[in-house]
Amino acid sequence: MKKLDHLKDIIENYDFFIIDLWGVIHNGIAPYKGALEAIEGLYKENKKYFFLSNAPRPVSDVKDFLVQKMKINEKYIKNIFTSGEAAIISIKNFKFGKYFYHLGPERDDKIFYGLKQFKTDLSKCDYILCTGLFDHKMNDLNYYKNLLQNSIDKKLICTNPDLVVDRGNNQEYCAGTVAKIFEKMGGKTIYFGKPHKDIYNLIMKDKKKALIIGDNLRTDIKGANLINQDSLFILDGIHKKEINEINNISDLLKKYNVKTNFIQNQLNW
Repeated sequence: MKKLDHLKDIIENYDFFIIDLWGVIHNGIAPYKGALEAIEGLYKENKKYFFLSNAPRPVSDVKDFLVQKMKINEKYIKNIFTSGEAAIISIKNFKFGKYFYHLGPERDDKIFYGLKQFKTDLSKCDYILCTGLFDHKMNDLNYYKNLLQNSIDKKLICTNPDLVVDRGNNQEYCAGTVAKIFEKMGGKTIYFGKPHKDIYNLIMKDKKKALIIGDNLRTDIKGANLINQDSLFILDGIHKKEINEINNISDLLKKYNVKTNFIQNQLNW
């Protein structure tokens, strides 16, 4: 593991870059200046890169957010893929049945665009489509235990394996937290997104040597390990508080049973 001063110092060692969005490029409120410079640098050097996000939404929604809210130049973000988009492929092919119960905020409704006629009640559904937590129950995890206790015979499709996400200075639960609750109750969960190999296969194709850049040890760095690719761990992200408490990166990596090749506080060109 090496402390990396500049991303540009190692770009010639890789054919392809897979970059996380939330926690690396932005914090949900504003983009990181150094990260924007890194994207611009990769673009100008004609390096191939792809943004891979565990967002439980279609690619079009994420791209609109980056352009309209984060004010990122569209030419730098042409290649994006999300866990939501991966899930959409299976949902539209009725891989888990026809009728689903949507567990998540209304803003995620686009994930089943064109399939709303198959949205139904929890008692009638073939499977549970989890994109997150309800807006009115963002912090009440017991609510989800009670909600799902009589539905553990159904499959839960988790479109975002992240447990939590930082939005500015606040931390919010993600769909992965609900999925873990469901599993502990005896239910079966099917995950779409990092760190699972399938989502990397959809974008890697013939790419040989990749660098995975992310701030989440459970998803980004674990995913890099599972597909035997190098990784750059961004410290000033979701694990920032843990890093400050432990004050030893090696111990933190051992805690999550992962390894990384490089570290940076924030992505820096």
